[in-house]
Parts: sequence; structure tokens; C-alpha cells
Amino acid sequence: MSQSLEIDLLRSFAVIAEVRALSRAAERVGRTQSALSQQMKRLEEIVDQPLFQRTGRGVVLTNPGERLLIHAHRILRLHDEAMADLSGKGLSGSIRFGCPDDYAAVFLPSLLRQFSSHHPHALVEVVCGPTPRLIEQLHKRALDLAMISLPDNDANDNIIRREQLVWVGSAGLDAARFDPLPLALSDPDTLDHVAACDALRRAGRAYRIAYASSSLAGLIALVRSGQAIAVITQTAVPPDLCVLDSDPALPVLPRVGITLEFERERPSLLTAAFAEHIRSLLPML
Repeated sequence: MSQSLEIDLLRSFAVIAEVRALSRAAERVGRTQSALSQQMKRLEEIVDQPLFQRTGRGVVLTNPGERLLIHAHRILRLHDEAMADLSGKGLSGSIRFGCPDDYAAVFLPSLLRQFSSHHPHALVEVVCGPTPRLIEQLHKRALDLAMISLPDNDANDNIIRREQLVWVGSAGLDAARFDPLPLALSDPDTLDHVAACDALRRAGRAYRIAYASSSLAGLIALVRSGQAIAVITQTAVPPDLCVLDSDPALPVLPRVGITLEFERERPSLLTAAFAEHIRSLLPML
């Protein structure tokens, strides 16, 4: 009969891989260093591969160890999610989650409601902002996870969903009567700002930045006044505004991709569970 990977062995293995030292790992899992060494010897016998290489500063993973770690994280996450679900308690803790305003308005209600139904003791703290600002917060470790935009690329396997950028104006607005075209755009380093300016320059259309802000509410307010045109994702267009896709005075805009970015390479179980929830649900919203 073939041998099986044991959850306790994989959990200890994952801790050693994270702290890179048996002594610190032993403190973390509440075992003696000798007992932990015996566990790893047992795991190496099961997989019939050396998993660690000792160095003067601790231990490093071998190539088989690196490969096993990928499986270990997946197995442990699914195991703990199953136990939490069957216990009726779900996972607990808090996540600092970043999300652009337009995605928050359209996608977050469903995402948070369904995640809360499975994990009622989990708290998701939401921070809204444009993608460049969210990436800055990730680098500062002020966020655990962020939903971000990136240029659409069919070869990018990390894209979860694609959204079309569109020109948006108030009802009855005629873009052709403006010269230059007044724009209400997000921060200069955001994809909507760059896409709008690039498209207009290529089309030879004069424009001016009438309003630039990281606040979607501010942009929408100016568009509602009829004083400017904005660029946002099509799903986020409020019902009282119009998509100007048939206006000959406006060039075609590109799509953007939506993906997730973590603060660290090995996120917490709760963060990983929320990310997996978004990946499975977002394409269907």
C-alpha cells in the first residue's frame, strides 16, 4: 500500500520552510527540536527525497523540498478550509484588502457577502484607491491583498477578468462640440488616464485635463455636470450616465485586466482563502 502525506508532517514542514531554522520552527509548533527532526526524517522517507540541506545559518530547501512546499501549502489550505466549514465556524482573523473604487462599487458587495456567509468570524478591512497607490501600500506592507488593474495581455495567466474602458458623459452630451476635449481622469499614472491620453494623441484630438483625482465620486460628479468626459470600466458606469462608444469624435479605448497581488509570497490562510474566493467568483459577476 502506498504511503500518504500526513497533515501534521506537512504543517511542520511548512513552518521550517518559512523560518529556515529547526530551533525557531520547534518553538513555533510547540515541539522539541529532536521531535521536529524525527518528523522531517519521516516525511523524507514518505516522499523518498531529501527535503532540506543544512547550512551554517540553518536549513534551505532542496529542489524536491521546493516542489513539495507548493503542494503542502495547497493541501493545508484545503484541509483547514474543510475543517472550518464543517465545524460551522469558518476561518477567523482580519484581512487588509485594497480595491479600486470602480471595482469596489460593482464587485465588492457580492464578494464580501458570500465570503462572510462562509467565514462569519473573518473581518475584511477595505481600502480603496487607484492601482498605483494600492501597489505602494502593498510594498509598505499596509495591505495583505489587493485587486489591481494591469494592461490586457492574452498571454498573462494571472488575469482573472477583463474589462473594457469606455468614454462616459452626461445624457445628450456631444463630444464633438468641445475643442479641446475636457477630461475628468484618475491619477496620471493610472491605466485609464494613460489610455485616454494615448488614444487622443494618436487620433490627433486636442484635449485638456479638466479634473484629475483618485476619487471616482469626484470624477462622476464632474461628468454629471456636463463639464467633462471620463474614462472608466464599462461595468462601473452609473445608470444615469451614457457610454459614448458610438461618438465618432472619440477613439476606441483598450481593455484592462483584473488580477490579485499579495503583500507576501506565502500569505496567511485567511488571505489565501479570500483570494481563492475572488478568483472563483469574480468571472461570474
